[in-house]
Amino acid sequence: EPHERPTKMRKLDHAADPTVAQKRADGESASLQQDAPSPYLQEHPEPAKESWELQDGVNVDPGEPSDIVYVSKNQQKKLKRQQAWEAGLEARKVKRKEKAKAAKERRRERVQQAVLAGEDFSRKPKGKVVQLPITFIIDCDFDDLMEDPELKSLASQITRCYSDNRNARLRAHLAVSSFGGKLKERFDGVLAKNHESWKGIQFFPEDFVQVSEKATEWMKGERGGEVAGHLKRGDDSDDLEAGAGTGEVVYLSSESDVTLEHLSPHSTYIIGGLVDKNRYKGICYRRAMDRGIKTAKLPIGDFLQMNSRAVLATNHVLEIMLRWLELGDWGDAFMEVIPKRKGGTLRESA
Repeated sequence: EPHERPTKMRKLDHAADPTVAQKRADGESASLQQDAPSPYLQEHPEPAKESWELQDGVNVDPGEPSDIVYVSKNQQKKLKRQQAWEAGLEARKVKRKEKAKAAKERRRERVQQAVLAGEDFSRKPKGKVVQLPITFIIDCDFDDLMEDPELKSLASQITRCYSDNRNARLRAHLAVSSFGGKLKERFDGVLAKNHESWKGIQFFPEDFVQVSEKATEWMKGERGGEVAGHLKRGDDSDDLEAGAGTGEVVYLSSESDVTLEHLSPHSTYIIGGLVDKNRYKGICYRRAMDRGIKTAKLPIGDFLQMNSRAVLATNHVLEIMLRWLELGDWGDAFMEVIPKRKGGTLRESA
């Protein structure tokens, strides 16, 4: 039989067949399910490509041609670190100064500790050391008027007073009145109670009036001292020895109308232990007047020409009187003790 050419099969319209349409829909649904991300990929996503963005936060495609220079996130982090470092320059400068100041303070305290231990850094006494019948009292009843830095400064000044008197050839009796409060806490704490082993100085909780009464008694005793140096004033020396205990009590104040011409044997001189930056001008004068105590001022104006008001630290006042006991001249004592930064010059008439 001759071969017949097979006839072409007619295309079926699947869209018209509801069964085929349903199968097609089911197949597309399965395909979509296959394309959905697996749970593993959701938990372990592929690392994203490095994103680039402008400094204003606009995301860009690194492959996109552009004339704009973009900054990567790493570069932005470096830029922020640089800006933070520059912003902290001033703060670091202040911190360095504070560290240097703290180091200086530690050195100062080491020197003070060395002085307390017997290693003296100040002037050594020359010749025989003589105890004089004269007392200097530092009145410290101003605890509530000073800030912590001022109390710290006062503690250093008291330490210097002790050192200066201990190293003087002509020594005075030295006492601290109204010793308590924060000042005592510093001596007991930071200064480790070293003051309890100091020689030639006594600390009392009583006020300056009560301590001055005690001073009158100890200057009469066997260890009261002998009149020497410029406490001996020619023909009056015998009378002074005979009249032991007849001295006076004087509170030193720059507001006083009385000028201290000389120091007298068996007398007590009170120095206000106040570091106040001139906030309480005249308080020592009023304090003395209220208690009926005489006042006097050092003759600074008679001997020196000052560029500013002569406000002296507690240790400077005491050191000036110690120098007068040896030199007998206020002008020389002032020039040796008063800091040059205060600009004092000796008057020609002095």
